[in-house]
Amino acid sequence: MSKASSPFIALNIAVLTVSDTRTVATDTSGQYLVDAIQDSGHQLADRQIVIDDVYKLRAIVSQWIASENVQSVLITGGTGFTDRDVTPQALQPLFDRDIEGFGELFRHLSYAEIGSSTVQSRALGGMANGTAIFCLPGSTGACKTGWEGIIKQQLDASHRPCNFVQHLKAGVALCESRDN
Repeated sequence: MSKASSPFIALNIAVLTVSDTRTVATDTSGQYLVDAIQDSGHQLADRQIVIDDVYKLRAIVSQWIASENVQSVLITGGTGFTDRDVTPQALQPLFDRDIEGFGELFRHLSYAEIGSSTVQSRALGGMANGTAIFCLPGSTGACKTGWEGIIKQQLDASHRPCNFVQHLKAGVALCESRDN
């Protein structure tokens, strides 16, 4: 693949909200991510809401990881420090590789907004079967910080010096066919 500037490639991205109380009507964080995905030129592959349950979380995300039509998953909620927050322990075992820098950079950006409270964020990212998975806190502000500060650029094939598109299922083929 050429290191020259690459054009944008629309990806199929799924959104999962982890909450015991939210509905589609009250899910402002999930809606923010849906709108941000579409405003950026990507396509919404699926959107669901699930309660804070390790096995229900794994079941939904595992289906998306196995699907050839989902290249990235954005998860909002369940990354806090309470006993009900189970997103990290539910999803990290599914990762083929952790994206350590995602959580680190998210907390760095978040520190400017909420100060030391960011230490209670367990935001994380990983790759599984060619799918980039980003787990964000449940607040709309945190979703905006994660999308605008990190994810939007990393899911854009034109972002340099590097991005995740070439590592995604169908991403290598998309990049190669575009370059030929």
